[in-house]
Amino acid sequence: MAILGIFLPLLPTTPFLLLSAYCFARASKKWYDWLLNHKYFGKIIRDYHQRKGVTLDIKIYALSLLWVTILLSVIFIVEMFFVDALLILIAIVVSLHIIKLNTLRD
Repeated sequence: MAILGIFLPLLPTTPFLLLSAYCFARASKKWYDWLLNHKYFGKIIRDYHQRKGVTLDIKIYALSLLWVTILLSVIFIVEMFFVDALLILIAIVVSLHIIKLNTLRD
């Protein structure tokens, strides 16, 4: 689900990634270690879990991808004003959450 969330605007990536880490930690040490050592997701999960934040690059990437996909959906896909407004509201709330996260320096 987290991988799909990278490409689909309404499907969040980070919560599914963190949920995966939590489930793997409880269910399988092998899969949890694999996830924490993953080439792309491992550092993000470790930073969020151990250091309680994300890097500025991750924030910029997440916010850019969020707004590009939401705006493309609002402009080209969704035709109902209520759904457009809901998408924008979701993007604002998620943006505020991302901005409030601690910004880590490497």
